[in-house]
Amino acid sequence: MSSFVGIDIVHIPTFAEQLALSGSRFADVFSPRELRVAGTKPNREEHLAGRWAAKEAFIKAWSQAYYGRPPLVEPDRVDWAEIEVVPDRWGRTLIMPRGVILETSGIEEVQVSVSHDGDYATAVCILERP
Repeated sequence: MSSFVGIDIVHIPTFAEQLALSGSRFADVFSPRELRVAGTKPNREEHLAGRWAAKEAFIKAWSQAYYGRPPLVEPDRVDWAEIEVVPDRWGRTLIMPRGVILETSGIEEVQVSVSHDGDYATAVCILERP
C-alpha cells in the first residue's frame, strides 16, 4: 500500500468574494449535499472555503499517486462537485469521489482533515492506493 498526501490553503475573504460575484458559477463546484450542510453553518463562506481546500488537497494527492504517468482524467473533465466532502454526524470528514474519478481510479474514500484559523482554511488529504 502506498500513501500520497496533498495540502491546500484558502484565503477566506478572497474565496467569499469569488462566491459573491454576480453571475459566478463557482458554487457549482459543490455538491447539493455540501451546499445543504454549508447552509446550516453560521459562516457559509468559511465552511465552503474549507471544503474547497479539501477538494484541492485531494486533487494534489490523487495526481501525486500517478507521478510520472499521464493523468487518468484530463483537468477539463474533472467535475469538482463529484469530489464530495462528506461529514459524519459529528462533523468528521471523508472525501468520497464520484463519477469519472471513481470510475477511473477505483478509490472510494479518502482521509481528509480541514481546519480554519482567522482568514484561512486549510486541508490535508491522505490517499492510499495499492
